[in-house]
Amino acid sequence: MKIGITNETNDKRVALVPDTMRKNAKNFSFLMEKGAGNQASLNDAAYGDLTKICTREEVLQQSDILLSINPLPDEDLAKANPKAVLISLFQPYNDPEITERLEKHDFRSFSLDMIPRTTLAQSMDVLSSMASIAGYKAVLAAANLLPRYFPMMITAAGSIRPAKVLVLGAGVAGLQAIATAKRLGAMVEAFDVRKAAKEEVQSLGAKFIEVEGAVDKDAGGYAVEQSEEFIKRQQAEVQKRAANSDIIITTAQVRGRKAPTLVPEETVNQMKQGAVIVDLAASSGGNCPLTKDKEIVNHNGVRIIGDSALAEDMPQDASTLFSNNAMNFMKLLLKEEKLFIDMDNEILNSAYITKSIAPN
Repeated sequence: MKIGITNETNDKRVALVPDTMRKNAKNFSFLMEKGAGNQASLNDAAYGDLTKICTREEVLQQSDILLSINPLPDEDLAKANPKAVLISLFQPYNDPEITERLEKHDFRSFSLDMIPRTTLAQSMDVLSSMASIAGYKAVLAAANLLPRYFPMMITAAGSIRPAKVLVLGAGVAGLQAIATAKRLGAMVEAFDVRKAAKEEVQSLGAKFIEVEGAVDKDAGGYAVEQSEEFIKRQQAEVQKRAANSDIIITTAQVRGRKAPTLVPEETVNQMKQGAVIVDLAASSGGNCPLTKDKEIVNHNGVRIIGDSALAEDMPQDASTLFSNNAMNFMKLLLKEEKLFIDMDNEILNSAYITKSIAPN
């Protein structure tokens, strides 16, 4: 079975790395567009004889599975092998028309972001892998802009107090942000609507902020939409903490809906000059109304970084994690070394988005 990967559009990552190919060469063969790994510091020579280097059209036409991080553009869909299975981060909850476009071309398609975030599917959880990198990079991005140290410093010229970091949302990205900020020596506080997050936050050495009255239930790894009354109490508590914070990192997103407002303009106005906000929910509206996706906004001396794609800034390791997650998923498509889509499998059923097309 041939897996094809192409150059990503406006993304430094690559869908498969040499090590993943090497470990799975018995079950799959690979086609790769020339230069697909260059921006991830993986040139064609790094792949050696693990893959056949082709033109983009050859990859599209000859592959049984087309794996990409971002959805292939429409012009590629028109050229691709009509019997190919497409696997990507299609995000149908953000782009309702994507399924219709795929079904128009009769492509059987799986969206990796629709894989259930369960223990059984943990090795395939691309969203968690990318969120972990984003949380790490968020702290580094904030440290780069902060006009002071993270750790406490005692020098002959005097003592410097440690930076205060507030993390809103203690999911995968938030926990990685907490761990990174602590390693850099900051004082860290964190908030999450899920009471279960308290123990995880405290295990990393951060203080957990509790606001009573949250709706606390499973939302597939995403935040749960809260009542107006709770949001007001939450914002009041955040505002009190934010005034003393040097850095705020926000990570809360509700699947298929606009991100909740956690840091209103009123709160930003009370923050000290030089403070930094990193909004990882920028692509879905932002946790701060002043956020602009892919931009750094300066509001009265407080800089707001809007970026939901920070994982792309660490392309080599991000590619490695994506590659391993995707390969673990693709193994589910094999039965006796042939392609077989078992719709009784919960993971495959959840990820299969072109329901009007027979899977086999």
